Amino acid sequence: MGLQIITADQRMAEKKGHKIVVCGPSGVGKTTLARTLEGNKTLFMDLEAGDAAIEGHPIDVIRPTSWQECRDLACFLGGPNQSLADDQPYSQSHYDYASSMYGDTDTDKYDTLFVDSITVAGRLCFSWCQQQPESRSDRTGKLDSRAAYGLHGREMMAWLTHLQHIREKNVIFVGILDETTDDYNRKQYSLQIEGSKTGRELPGIVDEVITMAVLTGEHGPYRGFVCQPLNEWGYPAKDRSGRLATLEEPHLGKLIAKMSTQMPQEGKPLEFVNPITQQSEEASNA
Repeated sequence: MGLQIITADQRMAEKKGHKIVVCGPSGVGKTTLARTLEGNKTLFMDLEAGDAAIEGHPIDVIRPTSWQECRDLACFLGGPNQSLADDQPYSQSHYDYASSMYGDTDTDKYDTLFVDSITVAGRLCFSWCQQQPESRSDRTGKLDSRAAYGLHGREMMAWLTHLQHIREKNVIFVGILDETTDDYNRKQYSLQIEGSKTGRELPGIVDEVITMAVLTGEHGPYRGFVCQPLNEWGYPAKDRSGRLATLEEPHLGKLIAKMSTQMPQEGKPLEFVNPITQQSEEASNA
């Protein structure tokens, strides 16, 4: 069998999903964003027991309560990783087990998985890690915090990477954004999650990092998506699609639609429209 090459036409015809992290302070309305998605095509992973924000919205919900359930669901939704040994999570044997648990569930109808939130997922993961033998000292049997945090980082990144590899679905991770001030009175932002490895490496595996923030304009405060890393507020952001403006309307349905549009022909630059002023960014910067 020769080398399998996916042609440009085949690749462009494939159904592709976007992998998005939406972070923001508590209470800014991150969970409510699920209302801007098609309810019958969205699966809501409720880790925070906070689905009051989507009360009345027709959306299917799953409620894992342990880290083992989180791993089983990720394996079932993402399929097996054939490069892993049978005794490893997300392997073929793990997928067979997860399929025996959830095999009657129809997940093909969902275009989007909304994970609320990775902050709570991190807490479930760390609680599980603390109970594992490798997090205990061989000599005293007491908890080894360094070993527990190391295991936590590996577990979280394996889980997130497996969900990120669900090629045909949008996967949206919601997380709390912490704000601190350093000794020079400079604001710094970080994802609220146990350990440092996940917060440091997560932006590298997703397509988009978006900060949902309350900003101040001529007509008072408003909520917006900050989507470009070079922004005046210093918020974390990343746009791999190349289609988003610095500010976008806080509407996930419209955002995903915009990222899914065809790129312009070579030589024709993208024209971004600021959703607040409704002006072309190119015109406003002229």
